[in-house]
Amino acid sequence: MTENLPDGVRHLPDYFDRTAQQSLLNDIRRVVQSAPLYVPVMPRTGKPMHVRMSNCGSLGWVTDKDGGYRYQATHPKSGQNWPPIPQTLLDLWETVSGVKHPPEACLINFYDDSAKMGMHQDSDEKDFSAPVISVSLGDDCLFRVGGTQRGGKTTSIRLRSGDVIILGGASRLCYHGVDRIYPATSMLLKDGGRINLTLRRVSKIQPASTAP
Repeated sequence: MTENLPDGVRHLPDYFDRTAQQSLLNDIRRVVQSAPLYVPVMPRTGKPMHVRMSNCGSLGWVTDKDGGYRYQATHPKSGQNWPPIPQTLLDLWETVSGVKHPPEACLINFYDDSAKMGMHQDSDEKDFSAPVISVSLGDDCLFRVGGTQRGGKTTSIRLRSGDVIILGGASRLCYHGVDRIYPATSMLLKDGGRINLTLRRVSKIQPASTAP
């Protein structure tokens, strides 16, 4: 594994210390109390994904057999609006994103010991000028990132609890995925596993007015 990352990919190891991780985990537990984790399915095939998922923010990323990949304001199972994004994550966005507009969506993915995520782009948003910012909580994972076209050279990083990864600029649309989870590498989650929190701006960012 190497830190020779593509241009626009930033790895911030140990961004959150153990106390901050526990606080953020408590925030996420409150989120999933009102927006429970569920198993999403792939478009067309209806094949279940390896992760359990939820969201917080004004919009949430969802997928199902008939509707495909999309954002919507409500939980697909309960029909309730998604809970707000925790302040800790809004502060993270303000500090590292370089974007004045706040994130609209935070995707919550839970990986058990055997879960993984195939190489994919985050391309369902209407504006790619803002980065995608992800936070790891719990067990380590092997994260892999490539170029903006499928195939070709990839780079692998072992992400640990409290790490932040940013895909922006030239790498905003890079293919990326999770090849494996390393069980029992963190004591943060009592029963093990990994939580990934992904902050995204969804709507088109309007340029600032130049009127006097």
